[in-house]
Amino acid sequence: MALLHCNFWSEVLQLSCSMDVILPEPKRSPDGEVLTPPRLYPTLYLLHGLSDDHTIWQRRTSIERYVAEMELAVVMPAVDRSFYTDMAAGNRYWTFISAELPVLARALFPLSPAREDNFVVGLSMGGYGAFKLSLSCPDRFAAAASLSGAVYMAELRRVPDPTLRAEFKRIFGNLRQLPGSRHDLCHLAEEVAASKWGKQLALFQWCGTEDFLYHDNLLFRDCALALGLNLTYSEGPGGHTWDMWDAQIQRVLEWLPLVHPAAESEAA
Repeated sequence: MALLHCNFWSEVLQLSCSMDVILPEPKRSPDGEVLTPPRLYPTLYLLHGLSDDHTIWQRRTSIERYVAEMELAVVMPAVDRSFYTDMAAGNRYWTFISAELPVLARALFPLSPAREDNFVVGLSMGGYGAFKLSLSCPDRFAAAASLSGAVYMAELRRVPDPTLRAEFKRIFGNLRQLPGSRHDLCHLAEEVAASKWGKQLALFQWCGTEDFLYHDNLLFRDCALALGLNLTYSEGPGGHTWDMWDAQIQRVLEWLPLVHPAAESEAA
């Protein structure tokens, strides 16, 4: 694998931004010549949590080793503490992550634009971002996974910490208006369930039973299953910790509906 540290300018954010990208090593001919990839790479957008940045998945898990034999590119962007949202009092990180970043990434690297080749996964705040991206853009993502995600936004109205509640107001605006808005994953799930993508979008959700977000995850699980979405739900002992996420990202990689070149050739 090749690990690339990429600094670039965002017109949307008017900032110099960073992302790390893992790319498969190019194949070589018997005489050592570097060969052009036979196709554009399937791409996993891997999203960080509230207190982290684009480097965290490499520093706290073995993600590069896990994807080494998968012919899968991994794009890890940084979005500050934005909840992957066009902030009420801040920058337009939703527009950045949903519109600008994929175009920039495909312009810079050999990444496939095909829906069946695009996936998004995240933890905590990034779990929210992964479901928000896939449920808002089901025509662009084949699968999404949330690990210990902040997936039930109506609960933000009940956050007891005044400092954190004030931060959420800067991000989302009026917290009482979250249910039924574009920030509400259950609302987005209802729209997807009523569309042709309802059964086509694959979702994976995991949360530890000792996690402070466990109850929120049960609420979203029940919402998604009641709507008939294609959700794989899993839970187990554990908290909001990296040892859990390092184990679960391996399960997610096995679960991803990757279309392999051999299968494509047979289908043709």
